[in-house]
Amino acid sequence: MKMKLAWILFLVVAVFNLSTTAKAQENPTILVLGDSLSAGYNIDVKQGWVELLNQKLQQEGYPHTVINGSISGDTTTQGLLRLPTLLEQHDPEIVIIELGGNDALRGTPPNAIKRNLSKLIDTSKRSGAEVLLLGIQIPPNYGQRYAQAFFDNYAQLANEKKVKLVPFFLENIGGNDELMQDDGIHPNVKAQPILLENIWPQLETQIKSTG
Repeated sequence: MKMKLAWILFLVVAVFNLSTTAKAQENPTILVLGDSLSAGYNIDVKQGWVELLNQKLQQEGYPHTVINGSISGDTTTQGLLRLPTLLEQHDPEIVIIELGGNDALRGTPPNAIKRNLSKLIDTSKRSGAEVLLLGIQIPPNYGQRYAQAFFDNYAQLANEKKVKLVPFFLENIGGNDELMQDDGIHPNVKAQPILLENIWPQLETQIKSTG
């Protein structure tokens, strides 16, 4: 009798594991690790580019689920603290890294920002995930030399780490008052579809290559 019960329990566990594995395979995950630009600062989160990405994936017939691990105000240091738990919880196929802007606004040295971004990329890749890095620019009033060194970090890391890059996440948005909130830093609702357009070509390439 005990043997029979043990065998039944084994079958139940096996079926559950197979079901869970199949579900994970059917629903690969994309993790977005970002700051206010991805967290939907001062707008309805349902109108943000990350939710629009969710909708785009469904429309295009991709099975992926998007997890938004973005928090307004986050720096690369804070992202490093949160990333291991997010990777363990969601086992993403792709990690989109959109961080660094808040570091720059605080005057963090560009080489320190680069080190942290490098660690974020390495941690993501060690988990088995592909990485899409989103480049950020800061206003020139922070000093042309500093702003250029900061911006160059992204292209350098993409080359060194062999990861996909969107050179400038706010392409066709930054500096356009009609697409920015009153603070001149955060994109408004009108800009969210453009943010998605800026990353979609690179992201779709990754999705197809990992599928």
